[in-house]
Parts: sequence; structure tokens; C-alpha cells
Amino acid sequence: MADHGYFANLIWQIADLLRGPYRPPQYERVMLPMTVLRRFDCVLAPTKEEVLASYERRKGGKLKGDALDRTLDRAAGQRFHNHSPLDIEKLKGDPDHIAQHLVSYIQGFSGNVRRIFEYFEFEAEIEKMREANILYLVVSRFRDVDLHPRQVPNEQMGLIFENLIRRFNELANETAGDHFTPREVIRLMVNLLFIHDDELLAIPGTVRKLLDPACGTGGMLAEAQNYLRDHHRDASLYVYGQDYNKRAFATAASDMLMKEVSHNGGGNTVRFGDSFTDDRFEGETFDYFLTNPPFGVDWKKQRSEIKREHEKRGFAGRFGAGLPRVNDGSLLFLQHMLDKFEPVRPKEHQHGSRLAIVFSGSPLFTGGAGSGESNIRRWIIENDWLEAIVALPEQMFYNTGIGTYVWIVTNRKEKRRKGKIQLVDARETWTPGGSEQSKRSLGAKRRHISGGQIEEIVRLYGRFKGGERSKRFDNEDFGFTRVTVERPLRLRYRMTTDDKARFLDAYPERLDDVQAIDEALGRTPLLDWNAAWERIAALLDERKSRWKKAEQKLFRDVFTEKDPEAEPVVKGGREEGYEPDTNLRDFENIPLADDIDTYFEREVLPHVPDAWMDRGKDKVGYEINFNRHFYKYTPPRALEEIDRDLKKAEEEIVKLLREMTA
Repeated sequence: MADHGYFANLIWQIADLLRGPYRPPQYERVMLPMTVLRRFDCVLAPTKEEVLASYERRKGGKLKGDALDRTLDRAAGQRFHNHSPLDIEKLKGDPDHIAQHLVSYIQGFSGNVRRIFEYFEFEAEIEKMREANILYLVVSRFRDVDLHPRQVPNEQMGLIFENLIRRFNELANETAGDHFTPREVIRLMVNLLFIHDDELLAIPGTVRKLLDPACGTGGMLAEAQNYLRDHHRDASLYVYGQDYNKRAFATAASDMLMKEVSHNGGGNTVRFGDSFTDDRFEGETFDYFLTNPPFGVDWKKQRSEIKREHEKRGFAGRFGAGLPRVNDGSLLFLQHMLDKFEPVRPKEHQHGSRLAIVFSGSPLFTGGAGSGESNIRRWIIENDWLEAIVALPEQMFYNTGIGTYVWIVTNRKEKRRKGKIQLVDARETWTPGGSEQSKRSLGAKRRHISGGQIEEIVRLYGRFKGGERSKRFDNEDFGFTRVTVERPLRLRYRMTTDDKARFLDAYPERLDDVQAIDEALGRTPLLDWNAAWERIAALLDERKSRWKKAEQKLFRDVFTEKDPEAEPVVKGGREEGYEPDTNLRDFENIPLADDIDTYFEREVLPHVPDAWMDRGKDKVGYEINFNRHFYKYTPPRALEEIDRDLKKAEEEIVKLLREMTA
């Protein structure tokens, strides 16, 4: 029996027929739905006559819609059927009307399959191929590919489809990052996700559920099932996904149907919709979560609904911890999944949940104390859910070269990991080339992680020891208190003719009072506003003149200037302290492990003796600065060495100039 690579190559060769009307990145628009169609055609062939007979008996009767579909599904022995008298073989019999017949054939499928082809938008491609006069050739070539289950078992069919998805996404690498994660990254994530569960998954009959709320073409779902198949054949992993990209959703839904993932009985394991505003798994919990949400996804369109849920439902909804900035919704996906965590109740056979998610660097540190991002990090860390973060090499993804990080989040940490967070630096663990199969770059992807390197990273993670590439921290090591540091306002008083005119323009009725103040205090600058105002207030009281607060404020604004040599301005009575100078206001991030008063006296007062803390404005924040914890100091080169290199460069330049003028 031929392996999955043989069939994938056979189908891949058919794509050559599309050259011209289609660019290579567009081949998947035809090849994926045609592969699905051919597989379904082969699977349904043995029961075709029974389905047609059953349909004829019930056509026009009381059974309609889903009820009729379920009856015909039973006749087909599958979770889908086709009641059209046509099949791929018969389509070849009428080349002149093949487009019309192909559409009719697809319309004969049960609703779950018809929806898949609708999301593929395949009718538009049928018409495009008809106009290019290649439709008959494509259908004929697919007829020669035997994808019957006796030739291609379900497991192998899944591998064929995964192979094709990978190849087509690599062709379309300029956009593939939206719904495609490099296979080696998924394998690393899956290994980290299941690393502690060998004992649990080894129990015969164990059933676990996994969700990817941004599943794209379903690569993560497939790889998770591959892992269980290779390591724990006695356990069953039911995978679920959701995506709002139509073609990606159709691809993932097709993959699930072709593999006959029939645990929920309706071909509804992958669901279409926006996870933020149309949660298709509301109220459900899962054992595992695995996802790579789009980096920096903008959620402006969903803002009103998400904000409403945050404000009205709080922690009873999904986004109670906070809302990140609108141009990056990565942490919304994380909260969405945490809302579906299973509780830890071993006696009730509930063992909690584990989650692996790929982020860019932004969710690690973006947003200061009190911001949405910081509050989300605080919520996760203070609940002791963040187990580890693994830094991946740059240039690993198809549409971006930025650094990426795998977060492992769980509500059932091992005893040795409780209260701890592990950081693993795998940024230098890579092999040149876009993949193990291709050493050339694929878009922005110039590096990959080999199988041996995946094992190396997993071992580093599993040992949970400190070292050059793995560090352990207490949860509170990533927290800090943002303290507001104030310095006193210092004002110098002086009256000038121009300033007097400015004040009297606003309050001309105060002319006599101002003249009296000018005469009493004179035009010499005074460095103590407190004393100056006491004299002014006494003078106004003597004149029985009652100024409003707005007049007093404008007087100070007009006749004073900031002066570092002036005395501090008292706030109300002297016992209330000094007025702060907002322009000199500063902030100090004090680690949670430090005593704030001691830190302030040690680190701030020696440099700013007149400073004080406004503790009423304290905010607690959390950030994870990966570079700080793995920073390696590189001493500067010796000056003599630099001088030698400069002299050598000068000599080479002079030599080149001589050659040019010779």
C-alpha cells in the first residue's frame, strides 16, 4: 500500500493544471476542496445505491432538513451522505455541462458538507475553471486518484490532507501566519502540553477534550491527535476548534470529517464564528487548549460587545480581568480559554486544564501598572496559573521574523512548581532553513527547530532546574508597586507692569487692590510665596476685600514663576505638607518583594532629598522582561584593537582609491 507521501505528491502534480488562471499561492482554492470531494466520493461509493433508494422513498415526505439528513447518513453509514445520482465517474460523461453537473453533485450532499463547500466558496472556482477550460481536466485527473478507505485509511488520509495544507500554506507564506503555525512549533507545544500527563493518559479508556479557538486550518488539532496516537493509543483525545476565516474553517472542518472524528455525532467539532463575539462553545469546559492567535490582532470591530461583557458581567464573563489595548487582542484569547478551564476535583474525575499559546513579545510587558494588559498578567500570576514561558528563535514564522513565546498556563501545577514560574531561553536553539524538508527560506521563515532540538527544549523544561538557559522565579518576582514620587512646587513672586495688565484685563474691578499690593510688596522678586501670600491676604483683609477662589488662582498664576531656589509652597496648613509640582512628578516601580519605605529611603531619597511618596496612588503591576533575566554582559573591545581595525580599513580604502585613479 502506498504511503501518504505518494498520494500527496499525486494530488500535488494535478495542481500544475491550474498554472495560468491561478498563481501558485491560489492553488489551494481548488486543490483542497477537490481533495475533500474526491475522498467523500470514494467513502460513499459502497453505500451509494442504498442512499439513493432511501432518498427516493422519502423525497417529498414529512422528513425534511436535518431529520432527513440523519436518516440518509444512517443509510450511508457515515456522518454525511450524498443523494445525487451523480458521482465523479459520471461527471466525466458530459464534458460540455460538467460545471453545471458538478454544482448539482455538491448540492446533493448533506447539510454539514454543503456548508463546508459554501465556506470554500467553491462554486466561484468551478466557474473560473470552466472559463479557463481546465475544469474537465482537473475532475478527470482527480478521478484517477483512488482515495477509497481500503486504499487510504482514515489516519493516512489525515496525513495526506495535512501534507497538502502545509505545502499550500508554505506557497502562500505571505499570509500564512494568519492561520498556519510551523509544524515544529506545534510539536514543541504539544509535547509541553502533555509532558506531565503520561500517567493520566495511560489509563485505558481515558477521554480528554482539547479546544483551539483560533484553529485556522486545524494543524494544531491534527498534531495533538498525532501525539496521542503515537504515545497513548488507549486514550481518546476529542478535538474542537473555532475560526472566523471561511477557507481556514472549511479546511479544518473537512479534515475532521475525513478522519471520521465522530465523538460528538454531528460533524460539528469545528465551528465557524468569531470567538470574541460568537462563542460557539459557551458553557463548555476542556482539558487542554492549544492555539496560535494572530499576532497583534485588532479588535476594534468587536470593541463594543467585548467592553459590554467586561463591564456588565465582570468575572462572571470571560473578560473580567481587564481589556488590552485595541490593536492587540492576544490576551483576550487567553482569557477566553481560561474561562473554559475545568476545575480540579479528582474525586469527580475533573483534573483541571492545561493551555499552550503562542504570543509575540507584546503580552509579556506591554502596558504599565493598572493597564488592562498588566491587570490580566496580575490575575493569571496571582492565581498561580502561569507555569512557564519558552522563548523561541526569531524568523520561525512565515509572515514575520519577530521573536515569539510559548506560554504554558494551568490550574493544576505540579507540587514542585507551585508558586513558581519557569523561563526557558530557546532563542539560540535552531537549524538554518524553512523546514527539515526544505533548507531554503520560506518567506520570513529562515529557521526551524529539528526533532532533536524539540527533545532538548522539552528536557530543559521538564528538569525544572536553574541554569544559563532555564531560570526559576517566585510568582511575586514579576510584580511591582508603581509608587508616585512627588517633589514640592517652588514659586517665586514678582509683580511687573505687563503682568499687572494681564490680571486687570480679567478683573478690572480689582485695580485698587492690585495697586495696594504693588505698593506694599514692591517689584523685588520674593522667593517665598507662602510669606508673600500671607502679607497679601492680610492686606486684603485690612481693606475688607473678599476675593473669590478664581481670582486668587489667577493672581498666583500671573505673578509667580517656578524657581528651584524658591521655598516649597505649603498645601493648606503647613501640617498638610507641600503642594506637588506636577512637572517634576515621577514614578518608581518597586519590586513586591521589597519593603516600600525601605526601598524609597535607600534608592530615592539620597538622590532627591525633598521627594515624598503619594501612597494613595499606588498601583500593582506585573511584567515579564525576558531580556533582563537572560542578559549577558559583553565587555567592550580594547581601544588598541579598535584602532588596529580602523587603520586596516583606512589602508584598504586608500588602496582601492589608487586602483580607481591608476
